Amino acid sequence: MLKNQEVIKFKETLLLILFGFVITLGCNQKKQPPEPLQEDKRPNILVILADDLGYSDLGCYGGEINTPNLDGLAANGTRITQMYNSARCCPSRASLLTGLYPHQAGMGEMAAKDRGLPGYRGILTPNSVTIAEVLKTAGYRTFGAGKWHVNYPGPTERGFEEFYGFLEDYGVDSFEPKWMQRYPKGREERKYKEGEFFATDAITDYTLDFLELGKETPDQPWFMYVSYQAAHFPVQSWPKDSEKYIDTYSVGWDTIRARRFERMKELGVITKNITLSERSQMVRPKSAIGKGIPGDGIHNPAWELLDKDRQADLAKRMAVYAGMVDNMDQNIGRIIQYLKENGELEDTLILFLSDNGACGEWNTFGFEYPDHNARVHGNSLLNPNLLHKGKSLEKLGGPDGPLFSYGSGWANASNTPFSLYKMFTHEAGISTPFIAHWPEKIEQGTIFNNRYAHFNDIMATCVDIAQAEYPITHNGNDITPMEGVSLFQTLNDISQPKRVLTFEHWGYPAIRIGDWKLVSRKNVFTANGFKEDAKFELYNITADRSETYNLADQYPDKVEEMKTLMLSEFKRTQVLPKATSD
Repeated sequence: MLKNQEVIKFKETLLLILFGFVITLGCNQKKQPPEPLQEDKRPNILVILADDLGYSDLGCYGGEINTPNLDGLAANGTRITQMYNSARCCPSRASLLTGLYPHQAGMGEMAAKDRGLPGYRGILTPNSVTIAEVLKTAGYRTFGAGKWHVNYPGPTERGFEEFYGFLEDYGVDSFEPKWMQRYPKGREERKYKEGEFFATDAITDYTLDFLELGKETPDQPWFMYVSYQAAHFPVQSWPKDSEKYIDTYSVGWDTIRARRFERMKELGVITKNITLSERSQMVRPKSAIGKGIPGDGIHNPAWELLDKDRQADLAKRMAVYAGMVDNMDQNIGRIIQYLKENGELEDTLILFLSDNGACGEWNTFGFEYPDHNARVHGNSLLNPNLLHKGKSLEKLGGPDGPLFSYGSGWANASNTPFSLYKMFTHEAGISTPFIAHWPEKIEQGTIFNNRYAHFNDIMATCVDIAQAEYPITHNGNDITPMEGVSLFQTLNDISQPKRVLTFEHWGYPAIRIGDWKLVSRKNVFTANGFKEDAKFELYNITADRSETYNLADQYPDKVEEMKTLMLSEFKRTQVLPKATSD
């Protein structure tokens, strides 16, 4: 909840936008609107996005990774434990930046892959606007750093004054500066000595540079979008950050999952009635089929069944992953310290999220790229079962080591207590750790298990507290009305109908309405609807967040009701017509 119930009073037009797409499934109680903020109280806005971070990796979400800075934001802010993303990097970023479902913004699949259908253009369409474009009209300075991954036009053509990072591909060699660029072109760049560069550190360096630019106009608030590449593969970290975790992970993923599960219940991140899912299947993504990578129907093995050499290899991989997350937290600490020193922490809304669940590519033991000069594409992977020993193991994750992923066994642990991974619309794929911090307006230490929200709420939140006008037209184009609801409305539990949220990525659909969720782990689509033999799973998420007890056979009418609504929403939000072939 908020201190003194101080939140912004929405204008009538904004209220229509926020509620226009919510389908009423029950009765509403009338409540008085929240009190408005004063005109001079518009805060700075800092959005921090992690990449492929698992739901339970942070200390404040039950993990053993050292994340004191994010834990501190949570302790002095709030957590909404049911924050939903769009299952994959490109769609989630499109949704966050535009306030739409990804297909409405043209990003139903991956960037740069144009399927010739409205929802699958592979770019942010001209009928969408970014948070930066909207806030700029409200007098905000707008800066960005890190991973863009929503194709061209780039960030400085979509509302950001300054940007540093990479516009193409889904990951970078974190020790190689050549993949990162400064925009607009021609801006002065930092010089790093040999052996000094690490992408997470550099993203933070430029973030602080941009905040210094913001000080030049003290009467203008700023919006800063920090989109880290951590902890996306290739998994890398400074040796000093990873070495301290090797013993931690030598106990294996079964023990880590069990420990996290108990801590999550103690913290209140999950409810006491939840069940820990079984070890997840290794379900292959499309891009792995045909590469000889096993997966369908095979579960991640018990840790105790692996030989000692394999355990050592995997413990090091997870230690490197933890070091990468640890380093990200250290860098977030640098930003927090800067805000404190400049007297801006109290006046800054900080939102932290991850773009999707942990990544299980390609199989239990991960995969590797051929060399450090390879662009980060799956078709260049080597033996997915490569085993490291001796000096090769010592180099793993460092500047002289191979580029690799940590595999589905550890991703399953990162996604505790859920099953499956990013790309899927089960809870493991679409649930993100979420932290909001604003000392002036957010009550300290609150945690919410009874409310759910979506990435498209970030736009609505920014429009709300910035007292901005979401446009009807922009650059001569009609703009799709935003889908989201301000998070301050969610935090205040302002009565609203049971909200409908839909998800689709790579043919895996889901719909959430109140307690109920309908989902499938198979591609169930024809071009304009569902296959006749499509199989769906039905869960009561309030009672069974880990999606352990499929109720589809018990409630066939509920399945049909939700399928009908899902189909209607998919037509409205441009999931349909759907591209059904590669």
